[in-house]
Amino acid sequence: MSEGLPRTADAVIVGGGVMGASTAYHLARRRIGDVVLLEREPYLGQMSTGQCAGGIRHQFSTEVNIRLSTESIRMMERFPDELDQDIGLKFCGYLFLLTRDEDLPTFRENVALQHRLGIATRWLEPGECKAFVPELEMDGVLAGTIYDRDGLADPSGIVQGYASGARREGVRILTGTEATDIRLDDGRISAVETPQGIIQTPVVVNACGAWAPQLGNMAGVDIPIQPIRRQVVVSAAMPGLRPDFPFVVFFADSLYFHREGEGILTGQSNNAETPGYKMDVDSDWEAGHMEAAVRRFPLLGEAGFLTHWAGLYEVTPDAHPILGRVPQVQGFYVMAGFSGHGFMHGPVAGLLMAEEIVDGRAHTVDIDSFRIERFSSGDLHPEYNVI
Repeated sequence: MSEGLPRTADAVIVGGGVMGASTAYHLARRRIGDVVLLEREPYLGQMSTGQCAGGIRHQFSTEVNIRLSTESIRMMERFPDELDQDIGLKFCGYLFLLTRDEDLPTFRENVALQHRLGIATRWLEPGECKAFVPELEMDGVLAGTIYDRDGLADPSGIVQGYASGARREGVRILTGTEATDIRLDDGRISAVETPQGIIQTPVVVNACGAWAPQLGNMAGVDIPIQPIRRQVVVSAAMPGLRPDFPFVVFFADSLYFHREGEGILTGQSNNAETPGYKMDVDSDWEAGHMEAAVRRFPLLGEAGFLTHWAGLYEVTPDAHPILGRVPQVQGFYVMAGFSGHGFMHGPVAGLLMAEEIVDGRAHTVDIDSFRIERFSSGDLHPEYNVI
């Protein structure tokens, strides 16, 4: 519930998913003053964070994403001790399966980069891939990569852990409270408007995910993010499913599987999906997805249906996030556009945002390549390992 809207704050964070919750906690730990987190939904983490697949991985094609994963997953390992919250961290491994010749050189380069950064990814030949997942149909698989310290975590646990920690540090968290406008004074943030009243503040953090462009418009800032629907299906219990079943990705088909409870969660990205705030399940796409899923994982054809849902990727032109201050509006910061890998980078992104605000520059990881100015300069280096 939204109760007791404050009249002033030293920083207002808009968006109560993993990005906003992590930022609230890490800002409060830096003792910058009064921090307020606004979430328009009734509960935290309801939108993209709550609808994601929960994967965490180091296997990226760019150094900055690998470094983000390294720091973020370390933070997840410390999470139960630091925040007294279990997050279901499970290192079951990510197994990328490659079926196109053209992907092989890039993935070999990715593995070499990962090795240079201390990530012990293994290159697998077809027979080795089959040994990892004998349950799957491996027709056409040319090679694979796996890293044992990739895996899964609970999105809700991380959001709730950060929110509880933030409250203990004095953050005021207001759900059911929408930011309806941003006030500027001579190019500087001066206030956030809500239906419940106005909060005077010099700092606004845009952690709105797929809705980040809407908040950007309120401050006169164009944020190049498109909302793209993605959806998943979860099976009923599959007797005999081994507990160490890895997170499996058929890369060329954007088709993936991982264990979810006693069953399997499967998803497949529709690369022809058009932008829009579409939260309903596309039954036609789901039918094609399940046909492909059962072909690769025949046991799924014998399992019952448990549930399905759709959510939104927040996609930028280069599949990298926008992270950091916005030069044209003093006091306005953006952390959005993670293009499908925001959950896993949420812990460190909040730490980096706190550094950016308090210290004037993020320093745990260099985020210069994520700044919004790159779109005007055209200096784009897309992430290849996007599912």
